[in-house]
Amino acid sequence: MDGAQLELERRSNFLNSLIQRKKATDQQDQFDVRVRASDMPIPLQTRAFACARQQLDSMPGNKVDSKRLALALKKEFDAAHGPAWHCIVGTSFGSYVTHAIGGFLYFSIDKIYILLFKTAVEPFDRSE
Repeated sequence: MDGAQLELERRSNFLNSLIQRKKATDQQDQFDVRVRASDMPIPLQTRAFACARQQLDSMPGNKVDSKRLALALKKEFDAAHGPAWHCIVGTSFGSYVTHAIGGFLYFSIDKIYILLFKTAVEPFDRSE
């Protein structure tokens, strides 16, 4: 590739990233979500927002069942993206976790805080 093609490719990638960020912001507004920290692709974030909103909306009397919400998100992501997803839900908690690359999302929806992350799974070697 010559210089002009490289520059065109760079600009195209930049514009594409702006479009993706705008779509993510629109999705966040739709679900009343605020991303606190993330190392997760936008489509997975959107899936987490939708699943959390669906679970919150299905809870009777607007009473949040943190355990049920955490379990639903964990099961959703385990089924769709492989095992070893973990989820913490609450209004006040601290954490320090190690996660797989591309598998970390900390966000709030309404006044509930949700930490969703994936850990690496290594096969157990029984020969040792």
